[in-house]
Amino acid sequence: MTESNGAETAINPKSLSIIVTKGSLDWAYPPFILATTAAALDYEVTLFFTFYGLQLVKKKLDPKFTVLGNAAMEMPMFGTHIAMPNFMAMIPGVDAIAGAMMKKMIKEKGVASLEELREAAILSDVRMIACQMTVDLFEYKREDLIDEIELGGAATYFEVASKCHINMFI
Repeated sequence: MTESNGAETAINPKSLSIIVTKGSLDWAYPPFILATTAAALDYEVTLFFTFYGLQLVKKKLDPKFTVLGNAAMEMPMFGTHIAMPNFMAMIPGVDAIAGAMMKKMIKEKGVASLEELREAAILSDVRMIACQMTVDLFEYKREDLIDEIELGGAATYFEVASKCHINMFI
């Protein structure tokens, strides 16, 4: 790849960057699963957490869950799959119940918890960057975030992404 000034930028064929914008329970799994899998396959991995994705790098990991706007959500129940209609989200406590059901199903199926996946990412040297602008916007303090997080802006992400073979947005 050639930059506008004519300099060559080497792209690492075993590299992955993911922009993480969501922090709910169901959206938290894909970036950590992809990142830890890629790291296990010797990829150089960077996760860039911005907006609600910052929830996933707070010291206290407590992702929420909602059925609202999730038309594809079906839960295995009573030997079949039951869809959760959007109107259910209006009923107080439904999100908490659905979230508890999801966590129970994750545990029963032997899927790693988010805490375990995040720790695996740390131990696998996945580079994690929190968007400084979003940290400032939401008035988080550095001490609210995990120690392993790096602060950086969009320019930091572009520097990484321009050298990555695979770039994703979740």
